[in-house]
Amino acid sequence: MVKNLVWIAVVTLVLSACQSPMQKVAFQGDAQGTYYAVTYFDEGGRNFQPEVDSLLKAFDQSLSLWVDSSVLSRINRGDTLVVTDSLFSRVFRRSTEISILTKGAFDATVGPLVKAWGFSFKGKIKLDSAKVDSLKRLVNFRDVKVSNGSVVFADKRMQLDFNAIAQGYSVDLIGELLASKGLNSYLVDVGGEVLARGTKPTGEPWVVGIEKPTNDPDDPNREVETALMVTDLAVATSGSYRKFYVDNGIRRSHAIDPATGYPVTHSTLSVTVVADDAITADALATAFMVMGSGRALTFLTNHPQYNAWFIDATPDSGFVHLYSPGMEKLIRR
Repeated sequence: MVKNLVWIAVVTLVLSACQSPMQKVAFQGDAQGTYYAVTYFDEGGRNFQPEVDSLLKAFDQSLSLWVDSSVLSRINRGDTLVVTDSLFSRVFRRSTEISILTKGAFDATVGPLVKAWGFSFKGKIKLDSAKVDSLKRLVNFRDVKVSNGSVVFADKRMQLDFNAIAQGYSVDLIGELLASKGLNSYLVDVGGEVLARGTKPTGEPWVVGIEKPTNDPDDPNREVETALMVTDLAVATSGSYRKFYVDNGIRRSHAIDPATGYPVTHSTLSVTVVADDAITADALATAFMVMGSGRALTFLTNHPQYNAWFIDATPDSGFVHLYSPGMEKLIRR
């Protein structure tokens, strides 16, 4: 009888341990000139922020344009001694794949034009059609290769700019770190690029908001236009309603079309993309901003594994919403 009581006690203890409540862990910090925020549920309530910070620091040493000693910065300076690392190689490979997929709407060699139009850490320069045409010759993803750890440009004046894809990759890397710790319920947000894995312990999906556009780029208020319910998906947004300037009465969007060399002029103000991983969602968001909602929706018809929500401007200063069919099931009602 005593043995039976001991066995029952042990079983009860084990069952109690297995049913211990999940603890919510949340922290945030600075990264890549913006913020990051991580939320996850873990039985032990472990805090992985130091490891996330270390990961993001190593990431900047590879792919940041703002770190002079980064692999990317050295490559753009023509440093012949620099050797690509695994982070650079992964982003370069996916950049090329997305460029091919979008027929050049996404192009990581667009950096010289981005700088010239004034959408980088350096000031814009005075441009005319001849200068734009000259810079456009430096923009073609097919003219850059990686061979034995070295980047080879067809023209030494070419440069790479991974700002439209690297942030998404950093989100995926944090997700991989958390997964390696045995976590399967987490939300990672780096500057608005989001990865959601699993569900909350209640079984509810994660909720990600789409920001409402504003006609005032300096408006500090950020209202949610639409909320999405996501599980095992990544969400990335690109928008021109805050990233533009007016030059001689002409509104210059930060979205530069590699095909023309000029900022886009269509009415699409914002696009939010949903994909399986953040590196893809981030790059496609930029490509769709270049395409505009019309071309992008045609693209999505042929590639239904991706989905997107567009906010376009109307002639009366209003907004219209357009989205691919697959977004319907994600919208929170």
